[in-house]
Amino acid sequence: MTASGLTLEWTLERRSNMRREARGKPSGTATGKLPRITRLMALAIKFRDMVDRGEVRDYTDLARLGYVTRARMTQLMNLLNLAPDIQEEILFLPATTKGRDAVSERSLRKVTAIVPWSRQRKACQNLRSGLRLT
Repeated sequence: MTASGLTLEWTLERRSNMRREARGKPSGTATGKLPRITRLMALAIKFRDMVDRGEVRDYTDLARLGYVTRARMTQLMNLLNLAPDIQEEILFLPATTKGRDAVSERSLRKVTAIVPWSRQRKACQNLRSGLRLT
């Protein structure tokens, strides 16, 4: 259509695709879900930001609000001890389309206890290649 020198264009989808999307199934490609470690890393960043802005007093308050133990909150917040490039890699992990996630929070706990970032990077490299952390 042309009116006053403007051109309008649109694409209509087939109804079957719209119905499929309405039921929560993607049309075309499988999208998968974000790995749990990615969601936990984002949550840890959000929680730190909440404490920094004064929305909550400390991590103990967050644990109480989230109905988790202080120990579990510490495990979660220890993800922030990872080197920035490792955190970024975790945040951009590909979606899991089937089976288990490639990286688990539990497997990263030993890495979060390593202080030098260079040793953390080496430990993560070992994780990627399937070696045990020591």
